[in-house]
Amino acid sequence: MREKTMQYAKRIVRMFSALPQNTLAQTLGKQVLRSGASVGANYREADSGRSKAEFIAKMGDCLKELSETEYWLELMAEEEILSSDRLASLRQETRELIAIFTTIIKKSRGG
Repeated sequence: MREKTMQYAKRIVRMFSALPQNTLAQTLGKQVLRSGASVGANYREADSGRSKAEFIAKMGDCLKELSETEYWLELMAEEEILSSDRLASLRQETRELIAIFTTIIKKSRGG
């Protein structure tokens, strides 16, 4: 997951770099950049957690940031900041990561 979340962050950075230089695009883009890039950092904290409870809490932070990223990407598509086609694969990867982190959290809780 370390490599997967790093690659995801790199995709987020590349998407941000491709945004138009207008206020709306940059404002929404910074939100995506912040939440999307933080997933890997939170995962690393979870991976080195001192307890199961700490691991689950940090994984929950990953899930929260992914959910927020999904929201901003959806808004960017709706506002046509970038075309839906250009954002489709990144949005799909976000949903896949949400599913993965949800599964990890459920299994860690014993559910």
